[in-house]
Amino acid sequence: MNYVNKLYQEEPYSLNKKEKSKIFSSALAALTLHHYKNCEPYKKIIKNFKFNIKNNQKIKNFPMIPVRLFKKYDLKSVPSSKVIKKLVSSGTTGDQLSKIYLDKNNAKNQIRVLQKIMQSLIGKKRLPMLIIDQDPKLSDRSTFNARAAAIYGFSLFGTNYCYLLNKDNKIKYNALNNFLKKYGKNKFFIFGFTSIIFENLLKKFSGKSLNFNFKNGILLHGGGWKKLEKIKINNNIFKKKLFNKLQLKNVYNYYGLVEQTGSIFIECKCGYFSTSNFSDILIRDKHFNIAKNGKRGLIQLISLLPTSYPGHNILTEDIGEIIGEDTCKCGTKGKYFLVHGRAKEAEIRGCSDAR
Repeated sequence: MNYVNKLYQEEPYSLNKKEKSKIFSSALAALTLHHYKNCEPYKKIIKNFKFNIKNNQKIKNFPMIPVRLFKKYDLKSVPSSKVIKKLVSSGTTGDQLSKIYLDKNNAKNQIRVLQKIMQSLIGKKRLPMLIIDQDPKLSDRSTFNARAAAIYGFSLFGTNYCYLLNKDNKIKYNALNNFLKKYGKNKFFIFGFTSIIFENLLKKFSGKSLNFNFKNGILLHGGGWKKLEKIKINNNIFKKKLFNKLQLKNVYNYYGLVEQTGSIFIECKCGYFSTSNFSDILIRDKHFNIAKNGKRGLIQLISLLPTSYPGHNILTEDIGEIIGEDTCKCGTKGKYFLVHGRAKEAEIRGCSDAR
């Protein structure tokens, strides 16, 4: 399965529909067979689909599994002795959490592909990095889980780190001003979770305590939209507020799941999420049929990265719609789409029944 190595030599958004479909068809067949042979729970699921890997080559026909299965089962396609890292999804007390098992090769490919995607946003040079959070080392790792993993993951593309919050979640204005004084005249990288950014940079933040602005920053943020939607804050309003208060104009949302770490979707300049050469998306209607572009439905995500666990083809619990493919005005190849939040409980139960 050397398709990741081949794709890594290309720009991350360079393949058109025809070029991509050829690669994904054979890659999905190889991945599906690999997980079928090496993960017994996955094998049982695929048998229920009555799917013949050799005879089905259309991407839409490959069997998907509901994302919530990662909460119920330990899905591994490598021996436990080969597992070097266990990722756990975020959740509140009492929630079942997704468990993702990585071996050395899978973890390496996640980092390589994430690096490739990030270079398209911030360039190849590591930038001074402002993190709108506290240092994960200060927190209880058992409750920080996916949040800490994201911070550590994206910190690979930064240097000279500055954490905005102290261990009591108070804003460190002196540290921030020192960071902006030293690095704010040139391009710098900002990372954080959407709700935490809103809470600290927009609600709590005192402009009177700021001696510099954020105009040269590039902000990447994701997650936490549910809290903002309750107070009628959408993506456009969020961006306008950041610009009005901090002169921050380079703001990019991202969409991704711990079940497919590495193959994230970053918002393009036109305001859509874009699939990279390593990922694809399908939309399913309430009957699990493929929805046409412009129609909302359940998001199915496909990634070429998961090899140590069967996360290559999953049905999420999110609602989205594909706007188009290869035709976005920003010039990016691939599908471009919108995410409209979580599905209703009835729709989620339907996902579980798909197995």
